[in-house]
Amino acid sequence: MNHLIAPSILSADFANLKKDILMLNNSEADWIHVDVMDGLFVPNISFGFPVMAAVKNYALKPLDVHLMIVDPDRYLEAFKNAGANIITVHYEACTHLDRTIHKIKELGCKAGVALNPHTPVGLLENIIEEIDMVLIMSVNPGFGGQKFIHNTYNKIQKLRAIANEKNPALLIEVDGGVSSHNSLALLKAGANVLVAGNAIFGAEDPVHAISEMKKLSPDLFQV
Repeated sequence: MNHLIAPSILSADFANLKKDILMLNNSEADWIHVDVMDGLFVPNISFGFPVMAAVKNYALKPLDVHLMIVDPDRYLEAFKNAGANIITVHYEACTHLDRTIHKIKELGCKAGVALNPHTPVGLLENIIEEIDMVLIMSVNPGFGGQKFIHNTYNKIQKLRAIANEKNPALLIEVDGGVSSHNSLALLKAGANVLVAGNAIFGAEDPVHAISEMKKLSPDLFQV
C-alpha cells in the first residue's frame, strides 16, 4: 500500500478552521488528524464534540481521531457520532484494552492504539492481531511543535517486525515532529501513516508540502 498523510489540525488556524479544512479537502491528504486532549491525561485541552461536528460538516476526508484522554470508553460512541472514522486510544489510558478495541470496531470505526515514547511496543504483542493501527508518539503527547525523539525509529522497526508475523496489514502511524527532514527515514523504518502539523500548516504552501510528503517512494511498503 502507499503511505498515508494525515495533517494534524492542532496546528491549523483555529480562527479560520473552515478555510484549512477546505484546503485539506483540495490537497493530497488522505485523512484529517484530530487530537483530542482533556487536560488530565495530557496537560492541555483541545477539541471537543462541537468542534468535531463542525469539522465533519466540511471535511471530505476521513477523520482520524486521537483520544489523549482518560477513560476513553465513556466517549467512544459520542466521537463516532461526531464524525470519527478512525478512533485511537492510548494503551496507557485503557484498563481493558481488548474490550475498548472491540467496542470501537462495533461502532464501525477503525481501531488504533497509541503508545507514549516510554511504552515498549512489545506490550501490544498479544492484541496486535485485533488492531487496525498503532500510533507511535514521537514526542510526549500534549503539545504541538516538540522536538522529535530519535528512538522512534527503533520502536517502528520492532513494531513492524511483530506486525509482519502477526498482522501484516497493520497501519503504523507516527505523530510528533514529523517533517520533510525525517519522513523518508520513518517510512523506511516501517511507518505508513505520517501525521504532520507544523510542517504542513506552517509551510508557505501547505498543499505543496502535503504533495511532497505524498511523493515519497511507495515501494517501501511491500512487506
